[in-house]
Amino acid sequence: MSEYFSLSDCDVIGFDLDHTLCRYHLKETSRLIYESFTRYLVEHKDYDKDLLTLTPATWDFCFKGLVVDLEDGNLVKLAEDGTVLRATHGTNNLRTEEIIKHYGPKREWKHFNSLNTTFTRSTKYYFYDNYFDLPGALLCGRVVDMLHKRGNEVNSDFWKDMVAAIDHNYNTSAFKEDAGWYFPSVKRDPGRYLQPCSESVKTWLRSMKSAGKVLLLITSSHSDYCRLICDHILGKDWEELFDIIITNALKPGFFSLVPQQRPFRTLVNDVEESEGLLSLDKPGWYSQGNWPHLHELLKTMTGNPEPKVVYFGDSMRSDMFPANTFGKWETVMIVEEMEGEGVPRSDAAETNEAQAEPQEKKGKFEDQGMKAPSAPSEQWGSYFVDAHKTGEGDEESQKLTWCCHSIHKYSTMAIPSVESIADLPLDYKFPRFSPNKPCTTGYYPRPPDSLLKKCQSQSS
Repeated sequence: MSEYFSLSDCDVIGFDLDHTLCRYHLKETSRLIYESFTRYLVEHKDYDKDLLTLTPATWDFCFKGLVVDLEDGNLVKLAEDGTVLRATHGTNNLRTEEIIKHYGPKREWKHFNSLNTTFTRSTKYYFYDNYFDLPGALLCGRVVDMLHKRGNEVNSDFWKDMVAAIDHNYNTSAFKEDAGWYFPSVKRDPGRYLQPCSESVKTWLRSMKSAGKVLLLITSSHSDYCRLICDHILGKDWEELFDIIITNALKPGFFSLVPQQRPFRTLVNDVEESEGLLSLDKPGWYSQGNWPHLHELLKTMTGNPEPKVVYFGDSMRSDMFPANTFGKWETVMIVEEMEGEGVPRSDAAETNEAQAEPQEKKGKFEDQGMKAPSAPSEQWGSYFVDAHKTGEGDEESQKLTWCCHSIHKYSTMAIPSVESIADLPLDYKFPRFSPNKPCTTGYYPRPPDSLLKKCQSQSS
């Protein structure tokens, strides 16, 4: 395999939608998601109203890559080998000796092997790896705090209520029925939450299509929400940009192999036809589906028995791991955390955000100190690297986080946004992640600060 990756070598270029092609105003969206989940717990499950009150400083806890241990209410940040780097009980930090008491002298998290090899969901833990459920990590921590305050036992029962809150707001009929709080708010004021794509991204998509590439959109969002987003971020003619659109794809299950695969279904007025398709024989807009049937269509469309596909996504669990492992696709991970560690935002992204955000909202929460969920956290540190001590008085060593290690393992390369590469020629050669290269290789336009420092300290 070449040590470089180029879009011009690919036959098919696929995109996830949310937080990949579509960037959200993260602060506004995170507050809405938190409030949507919490109002359900307060109004339907008799949880304390105090959960609805947040100070901007509280948002420091909101950090991608945490795992909540449903059996004891701990949240953990893991190193690449499954060592617990940091942990909290509820929102309260556990000291080194408390971590050792919970996880033993080697600080080993017992479910690591299961999570690390399959990324599947479990009744024992939940992995927060995307911005759509991330505010739930903060809510989880605060619910555990609330249970202690009430003198209740902390066990996995509270999680059933959390799942019900997620389902109430995000289930496939919620958009149509104006149910919950999330979809009605986004429908009422999409510009408050969604950032339109820059002209450079739209031109880039058209240029790939003109170069004969097959363009795919694969999203787990339902067709009605997908249409709202794309109308807003790409314009009313957005469907012309893609050869194949797949909504309600139910990733990562989309990539699973026989016999678990779901059939593709056609849509009529955003309703799925009850009869599944036996195969996919032409481009168009479909719902659900599976990778093997899509692969057969791509062979026909490209005239290539082994079409080379690249897929852009933001979730390790839903995008990178399954597309790389089962689909054998090239994968480009969108890692907004890079921007919180010195990687410059593209000019297009800067201009776009400035134009998109209404004037009266600018500075409101920045002034009050709300951390963007993609920025490093005082409580949790860096998304990429963290210091590790085995005991009191021991030397600190810098370890890659499990999230960072997974990016290197299952992604071809990582970028902070699609804007960051939209102005480059299609034959631009990007260095790819490789176990034989320094851990800084594979990030464009440059690695995050914490990784640069780790590499410099190793070589000095």
